[in-house]
Amino acid sequence: MELLAPLGTALWLGVLTSISPCPLATNIAAISFIGRRLDSRPAVLLSGLLYTLGRVVAYVAIAAVIIAGLLAIPALSNWLQKYMHQLLGPLLVVAGMFLLDLFALPRSGGGTTEALGKRAAQAGAIGALLLGLLFAVTFCPVSAALFFGSLVPLALEQRSPVLMPVVYGLGTALPVVVFAVIIAFSAQALGRVFNALTAFARWAKLVTGVVFILTGIYLTLHYVFGLL
Repeated sequence: MELLAPLGTALWLGVLTSISPCPLATNIAAISFIGRRLDSRPAVLLSGLLYTLGRVVAYVAIAAVIIAGLLAIPALSNWLQKYMHQLLGPLLVVAGMFLLDLFALPRSGGGTTEALGKRAAQAGAIGALLLGLLFAVTFCPVSAALFFGSLVPLALEQRSPVLMPVVYGLGTALPVVVFAVIIAFSAQALGRVFNALTAFARWAKLVTGVVFILTGIYLTLHYVFGLL
């Protein structure tokens, strides 16, 4: 029962990552590009699942390496165990500020990624797996804030180098699977779903950003300053 809240948070972070503007457009473009080269619904659905698997594997691998590496160093592990509660508050505030677009990191290197993506897509369903791996490691500012500023600290606090990243990866996969189903059965509906998800994502970012900042302020006041 104690894991339900952290697991739910990891799942929501994954969903929010996937429907944020940059990853959302990337996911739809990738599956649409692959779908145009496949002549059957099962093949489109398979490409969507493989693309999803690629993203999940990439997120889990990155998080597991970071978290397991930090926990494997005894002195650092003990320090994190002692001070992680104090670090989590400020990190949540920073992540919330990113979600509210109070500041942002510059984007970089889209041309190379796009070129590699087109080459991978030409491989059909198997290329979808490579696309998932590629686009997962190409972090946008918001997805980077959610992954490195929220998921990794959460997984460190729970001492969970695999479970939390897996749940996060599954969260990023849910909207992608929906896109693949829509493209396979009713591509005309994709525009309406995209517009609806874009509107939902704006409100989800706003609410999540405010919650992150308020929670971060509370944790900071409680664990850093001994108040509340």
